[in-house]
Amino acid sequence: MQKPQPTTSTRRHTALIKAIALTWMIATAGLPTPSLAQANAATTPAPATAAAPTALPDMTSIAARLSPSVVNISVRGVRKVSTAAAPAPSGDGSKSSADELATREYLRRFQQRFGELPPQLNMPVRGEGSGFIVRADGVIMTNAHVVSDADEVVVKLSDRREFVATVLGTDQRTDIAVLKIDAHDLPAVSLTAAKPLRVGEWVMAIGSPFGFESTVTAGVISATRRSLPGDGTVPFIQTDAAVNPGNSGGPLINMQGEVIGINSQIFSLSGGYQGVSFAIPMDVAVHIEQQILATGKVRHAKMGLAVQEVDQLLAESFGLPKPTGALVSDLVKGGAADRAGMDIGDVVLAANGKVLDQAGDFSIVVGLAQPNERLDLTVWRRGKAMKLQVTMDDATQAIAKKVADTVGTSVNRLGLALRMQKPEELRTSGSTAGLYIDKVSGVAERAGVQPGDLLLAINHEPVLSVEQAKTTADRAGRSVALLLMRDGDRIFIPLRLAAVPTI
Repeated sequence: MQKPQPTTSTRRHTALIKAIALTWMIATAGLPTPSLAQANAATTPAPATAAAPTALPDMTSIAARLSPSVVNISVRGVRKVSTAAAPAPSGDGSKSSADELATREYLRRFQQRFGELPPQLNMPVRGEGSGFIVRADGVIMTNAHVVSDADEVVVKLSDRREFVATVLGTDQRTDIAVLKIDAHDLPAVSLTAAKPLRVGEWVMAIGSPFGFESTVTAGVISATRRSLPGDGTVPFIQTDAAVNPGNSGGPLINMQGEVIGINSQIFSLSGGYQGVSFAIPMDVAVHIEQQILATGKVRHAKMGLAVQEVDQLLAESFGLPKPTGALVSDLVKGGAADRAGMDIGDVVLAANGKVLDQAGDFSIVVGLAQPNERLDLTVWRRGKAMKLQVTMDDATQAIAKKVADTVGTSVNRLGLALRMQKPEELRTSGSTAGLYIDKVSGVAERAGVQPGDLLLAINHEPVLSVEQAKTTADRAGRSVALLLMRDGDRIFIPLRLAAVPTI
């Protein structure tokens, strides 16, 4: 019969008896009598030794050393705001800022209520941000949006001295600005190349959130190559260090005391910190700073194409072994990519020998290239890899947008009702190519295809008629990629199809 295990109360009773016996034995031997707690400790088995916790980093010395290099920046100026309706898109990729759109909407409502306003109004601009000294002779780095529309930029040092700064140059594309103040022997940060960033390592932010100068916050690196909408040039560092309005332009620092980024943006539904902050890597910032110090301006290259991510369905549609690279969804006629022989539907796998895991990697390579620089590309086309060499254009040069070549019945397998475009739809779309999508159902609806989209191609094959679209869909495999035009932009949307019924 199995021997019963003692309960907790039985174990405690046994331990108490042992303690009393031990006390009596020590007393009869003339030794000091231990306390009951000591006796219990002597008879209780020692717990397993726990691993010593890893110590948190001591940030005090880093904060003390680098805080004097961080400055507060206040700006005053006037912004000219149009009271007219928002202009039509120019086609050059430029967009109005959120502040401009909000101001224009406010003025529109004001006019509806109180009557007409002048064509333009001068709106006062006041703001605060942060920056940091990168040279002892008074060169300072910050964000371009901190000094945008500023007539006067005032820099306040940690020792309370104030200087009116000169803006040496700005680059809106990367959101970098370089300032100069008339001062010497300033405490500058080190811009030596930091070690490769690792997700999870500790970082510190210093800045002036809401005007509170020399504020230190800490967190970890959440991601190292974030690509944000409208910011394809910059591989942002994502962190959970608290960053708020006023922190913009301040440094992000690692535990070796190296500045690894410039705090630039936050993701927020409230306008304040919500745990997701973004910083511009210092290699990008230094690249821009060197151009500004040398010439006072920044030049960017342009390839003349649009790209999107490759997901699993698109990879299957194009015969790729796995989802990777950047899928070309649009080309500019006469642009660098067009001249090099690139086609819509190509997937760029590598640039100058660097493998591209995602579309954002390619946008970064292009955005940091120089005009007339050559890029050697590895491209996936119709099931095989090929090499192309592209000579980059200057981003400031205007190139006409490509117009596609000329080209409801239901196409059941795709879940689309297609027809030719009407004259008014041709004028609206600006394209003579493509079939108008009247209705969407089934797999197309689930994939995000919308009524009013234009179907331009199925996989690599341009769509010229409803009958041809049906034939192409029927002979396709289990997945296809639809090339659509929506609001003037071209995008690929993959569909996973049901098997063709056999007769």
